[in-house]
Amino acid sequence: MPWTREEMAARAAQELQDGFYVNLAIGLPTLVANYIPPGVHVMLQSENGLMGIGPFPLESEIDADLINAGKQLVTALPGSSYFSSADSFAMIRGGHINLAILGAMQVSDKGDLANWMIPGKLVKGMGGAMDLVAGVKRIVVVMDHANKAGESKVLKACTLPLTGKGVVNRIITDLCVMDVVPGGLKVIELAPGVTMDEVKAKTEATLV
Repeated sequence: MPWTREEMAARAAQELQDGFYVNLAIGLPTLVANYIPPGVHVMLQSENGLMGIGPFPLESEIDADLINAGKQLVTALPGSSYFSSADSFAMIRGGHINLAILGAMQVSDKGDLANWMIPGKLVKGMGGAMDLVAGVKRIVVVMDHANKAGESKVLKACTLPLTGKGVVNRIITDLCVMDVVPGGLKVIELAPGVTMDEVKAKTEATLV
């Protein structure tokens, strides 16, 4: 049985290590904040100027002035700090963020990432993804294995405009977890009930 979005986020949360500074991109990655393992203390950073993001708020906890980069309401943990977007990107570009968890439209077996636009469709902007993949020490992608048309998003080569070349370290999909290794992708974990044959059938990339 493939992982649900919440289960994918919970699996991605296992990538967090105590003391990490982490950026969660908009979309599915923001759910990771709700699944931080007990005993693991991380500081979640948002490009719009907040370090110390907590879980999504209950209705009684809503503060309309507290939002993440995706304009979602968030909470701020004790010890959190606020700063300008310029300072935020100095942290990212300066290599001070340990891990970024991003969504993707396509990933190649060389670790190339396409996640910012589909030609011909309205694009609000590229956001901070290009800075994240260039400056953050480790990049984990969390996404569905196939798009809504059933086409694989795990490819030999991305067909959409690239966000970065050779930047992805690990891919977490609804079917499995894969590492980018020399020669292709290595499946290191399967979702419960999912077989390697199912993964191979929905993967156009080279598996090693």
